[in-house]
Amino acid sequence: MKEELRAAFLGATYGTARERFQLSPTRGVPPSWARGTWATVTAWNPGARQLSAEANVRAGVALLAEVQAGGFSPLPAHNGAGAWREEALIIPGARLRQAANWGSAYGQAAVLWGTGARVALVWLDSAGKVLGVERRWARRVTEADR
Repeated sequence: MKEELRAAFLGATYGTARERFQLSPTRGVPPSWARGTWATVTAWNPGARQLSAEANVRAGVALLAEVQAGGFSPLPAHNGAGAWREEALIIPGARLRQAANWGSAYGQAAVLWGTGARVALVWLDSAGKVLGVERRWARRVTEADR
């Protein structure tokens, strides 16, 4: 994995418009929705290549339909900011294998999978195989932190 990509994932914020979080090596206050198992997955910018807005929206709609067809009720979310702000889904109740499969199907280098406040940055290959896991905490980011 490229160090720049790893740094981008570790430095990004994630979550809903109201509650953002960062991956932290230390425990903090987690987002209120971080209970049970959950995943954060996007279909935008596969392979860390910026696609057109139209292509990203189409992929996001397809991911949403697939997740809902699986019986999940995802929360709208976004990852990152600025030019790399990507629409995403927080999927309560998702299992690790499901998150990895969704991420792989949409060309993602990684997904987030959590249990409560504990979250894993799960690195993927194009076949859905988990290449590695970095364990962190979901620490809520306040306006003062931004």
